[in-house]
Amino acid sequence: MIVVLKQNPNQAQLDSLIAWLKEKQIDVHESVGTSRTILGLVGDTAAIDADLISALEIVEDVKRVQEPYKHANRKFHPEPTVISAGGAQIGGGSLTLMAGPCSVESEEQIVSIAKAVKASGASVLRGGAFKPRTSPYSFQGMGEEGIALLKTAREETGLPIAAEIADSAQLPLFADVDIIQVGARNMQNFALLKELGTQEKPVMLMRGHCAGYEEWLMSAEYIMAGGNHNVILCEGGVRSIEPEARYLLDLSAIPILRRLTHLPVLVDPSHAVSRAWLVPEIAPAAVAAGADGLSVEVHHDPEHAVMDGPQSMRPEAFDALAKQLSALHAYLKG
Repeated sequence: MIVVLKQNPNQAQLDSLIAWLKEKQIDVHESVGTSRTILGLVGDTAAIDADLISALEIVEDVKRVQEPYKHANRKFHPEPTVISAGGAQIGGGSLTLMAGPCSVESEEQIVSIAKAVKASGASVLRGGAFKPRTSPYSFQGMGEEGIALLKTAREETGLPIAAEIADSAQLPLFADVDIIQVGARNMQNFALLKELGTQEKPVMLMRGHCAGYEEWLMSAEYIMAGGNHNVILCEGGVRSIEPEARYLLDLSAIPILRRLTHLPVLVDPSHAVSRAWLVPEIAPAAVAAGADGLSVEVHHDPEHAVMDGPQSMRPEAFDALAKQLSALHAYLKG
């Protein structure tokens, strides 16, 4: 249920309303916008008399929400959410460029790439330390050592770092990571999502390869229901019947999600198209569709990368792309 308040509501009456709702075991989330204030009611609201609330002097309107996701719903929070991560601002009309290798391989590798992408305008360094793989025999990442090397790169460049978590038992290792990424394979790992909801660190939630929009938003709801509202959605493609691309990049997800949710929406074109030459072809379309940012794989020596070299851009190619995307974003903003 949503309660839309009139402008400048009487504070004593508002406090009384909130106290009464809490007595009914209803969680109340207040969202203060530029022109109005909204109360989002979460819980068993079936017994709450909407007409009774509508009759209050401070109330403009009362609406019942049919969608199962409440915290992530734009109706609860009309203004776009802006998430701060180590100095980077994600959402709210800005364009965030997140870049780095698929996997951390060495100190020299991650530091050199971090310096390069920062010089090109990236505001977040991405890099995999734990790598869930289809085959148990494939490289699984450097683990704790990889996290330590990401921190070293942050010390060298000042860039906040984003890394993928594979299991809730790893959470203590991410205490000093700026953004925790949940990969597509773990989008419905509800035990992990619940654990991430108990802390306040930003979480970038990748879309599952076969997940619909509501399933994706319900996974975000698991995190937000635990108290952590710092959730970033990232579209990285869904399964397709087309062998020419690893996944199908669903650009329609961007405008649709902007209607459904207030959460920032990023796009990972590298993961979706799986070929470095295709990334600059498709990335501008993501910006034009309204993405809040992009996560791009960059490697200084793709031919010898431990993982996903063919989809990793060289630093000079990323530099050219970053300039193009920044110019496009500035043009679209007018």
